[in-house]
Amino acid sequence: MTDDPSTSSGTQREPVEAPLTEKVEAILLIIDEPIGLVALAAAVGAPVAAVRQTLETLVADYDGVGRGPRRGFELREVGGGWRLYVRDEHDDLVADFIGGQAPARLSQAALETLAVIAYKQPVTRSQVASIRAVNVDSVVRTLLARGLITEMFADSETGAINYGTTDALLQHLGINSIDELPPISPLLDDGADGFDEGVVR
Repeated sequence: MTDDPSTSSGTQREPVEAPLTEKVEAILLIIDEPIGLVALAAAVGAPVAAVRQTLETLVADYDGVGRGPRRGFELREVGGGWRLYVRDEHDDLVADFIGGQAPARLSQAALETLAVIAYKQPVTRSQVASIRAVNVDSVVRTLLARGLITEMFADSETGAINYGTTDALLQHLGINSIDELPPISPLLDDGADGFDEGVVR
């Protein structure tokens, strides 16, 4: 039986570093908003030019250019940043799947976040987090999955996604327009004095 050359000399084999493509994909899978090229390069510890080339390769790969199949998602540059999106032709499929999931009550955190978005839309996640003084990433994902809020547009300078409510929320509330929401109590802080753009961690 032949000994493993990595252990026969008493030394351990050096760990193999993950390819740049894997690192970039890992970051793209967990972000909620488009990430800029420079920020992505810093996250994966690679030169900007190499990351740009990797993104272009991934776009072609997901689009089925070459030997691989076309994927049900795509990599797009939006507002100066990059993010994975479901392809437009599968929007109805995804909406039906989400709508068919067993309904569950929204948590208090989700209700509070939804209220902030409803009254302050269009509003970014960092602005909502500033008002609530807590991180709202997971709550925003839940509200998106429920179809109660939607991505309206990306800020042209920061790439931050601005969120607003959907017609589905109006139906749940039994109103025709967001203008029919009751006025916020003057005793509550509704953020009228402006937002703190700092991200709450």
